Amino acid sequence: MINQERILAEFLELVQIDSETKEEAAIAEVLKDKLASLGFSVEEDDVASKTEHSANNLFANLEGTAKGPAILFSCHMDTVVPGKGVKPSIKDGYVVTDGTTILGADDKAGIAAIFEAIRTLKEKNLPHPSIQVVLTVGEESGLVGSRHMDASKLKAEMGFILDSTGKVGEIVKAGAGQYRIVTKIHGKAAHAGVNPEDGISAITVASKAISRMPLGRIDEDTTANIGRFEGGRAYNIVTDYVEIWSEARSMVNEKLEAQVKKMTTAFEEVASELGATCENDVKFMYSGYKFDEGTPVLQKAIAAVKRVDREPKLTNSGGGSDGNVFNGHGIPSVNFGIGYEEIHTKNERMPLEELYKASELVLAVIAECVE
Repeated sequence: MINQERILAEFLELVQIDSETKEEAAIAEVLKDKLASLGFSVEEDDVASKTEHSANNLFANLEGTAKGPAILFSCHMDTVVPGKGVKPSIKDGYVVTDGTTILGADDKAGIAAIFEAIRTLKEKNLPHPSIQVVLTVGEESGLVGSRHMDASKLKAEMGFILDSTGKVGEIVKAGAGQYRIVTKIHGKAAHAGVNPEDGISAITVASKAISRMPLGRIDEDTTANIGRFEGGRAYNIVTDYVEIWSEARSMVNEKLEAQVKKMTTAFEEVASELGATCENDVKFMYSGYKFDEGTPVLQKAIAAVKRVDREPKLTNSGGGSDGNVFNGHGIPSVNFGIGYEEIHTKNERMPLEELYKASELVLAVIAECVE
């Protein structure tokens, strides 16, 4: 039903617009014009003023022609580096680069899939509920755009993100939320050979605290890690200061909170026991989510995959996506695999079959949401 030549041409156009993360201004202008031409009312937030990014998140709304839950489709407009001067070509059923840059199928394949589906929808005069398209900046910088977005502009009841590896048919039904912790331990310096008993080793405090923590794979939903540990000035000085970077992740927010508490409490208790002081700077990054097959958004996603003659494959992700943020704002959202391969490398490529099928999937989701 979709126009394969048209979606391919648009995808090739999009990947040739430079949009490395933090430098999204040029593509944002193109995307605004394209959304407006598709009949969307387009607005943006002020995320550029809050971050180091050159453009804002885009929020585009299309009024429904039929009853059904208001739905959201989302992709990000930025790419990783090296993403300037992309020269795409078609080889053996794939869109590839000349080997000097990434391709940017992550996530411009998703954008092209959404746009072609909407064009087809309008041309065929197909019924649809209200549709919101949200295109974010800074996803590759750590979900910067979505984490700082103006959530008051979100209008959907459920969301579908086109930004995951795996062929069309894969559905990320659970994604881990994350906290980051920077811990500063202050001990007391002393000469390590003359009077070590007068010192309080910050390294000892931190080491004993870490030994009390559950780390690594905690359970099927939760992980925790010490990522960086530094401090000390010389062989012969009892170390009076160390800094530790750590994180906790979980698909279940209650488990995430509990893990963070265990980690910060261990640092605080051992510091108190050994006469040191401790500061924990705890930073919430994004929420976790985990859906069972009875959840409406997952039911719609499964039905849509079957509608395009693919077998649904349900997966979990330990990493974060914009979908985590939408879920944190109360919009149940799942992430679709759209088929790109070897992303974040110069070998990145996009199978034409998956590009076309991803756009068919967007149409199928819309059809499943019409009541």
